[in-house]
Amino acid sequence: MLKWFIRRKLAAFEKTYGYDASYAHELLAADTSAVLAFARIQAMGSYRKGVPKEAWYAAKLVGTLNEDCGPCTQLNVTMALRDGVDGKQLAAVLAGDEATMSSDVALAVRFARAALAHDLEADGYREEIVRRWGAKGLVSLSFGLTVARVYPTIKYALGHGKACARVVVGGTLVTVA
Repeated sequence: MLKWFIRRKLAAFEKTYGYDASYAHELLAADTSAVLAFARIQAMGSYRKGVPKEAWYAAKLVGTLNEDCGPCTQLNVTMALRDGVDGKQLAAVLAGDEATMSSDVALAVRFARAALAHDLEADGYREEIVRRWGAKGLVSLSFGLTVARVYPTIKYALGHGKACARVVVGGTLVTVA
């Protein structure tokens, strides 16, 4: 019964977002408890307090792009657009065009890149994030960045990863930097 319910939820998710969740079906076929354990990270990945949604999605995109998974990147863009994020900001993140990014988005992108690179510049960005959005904002960006990397990693490990080259944002094809 539980597997049936999970299959239905996965199918609904795939239909809603035009996303292939074969890797999740594979987890379910291997062990129901594996899917349940994997699903627990969704709560961490959806934590967003104190930080503008544009900045939060930008950090998530940087994490996904770092793992080079096109379908995951497209899914993040689709979710961001449905949440009301400006497509121009998303396209700027994908293209690496900081001149087009708002100051909030640029800060989140710089922080995410520096954190992933273990660069000491992350310290300054972290301080600015806390100044603007408080500790909850920093946690939100950190969780978003981290969880965005989990999905592509699992997909590649299971043999379902697909490289990222182009993403559609609001009907426009964007080449990823």
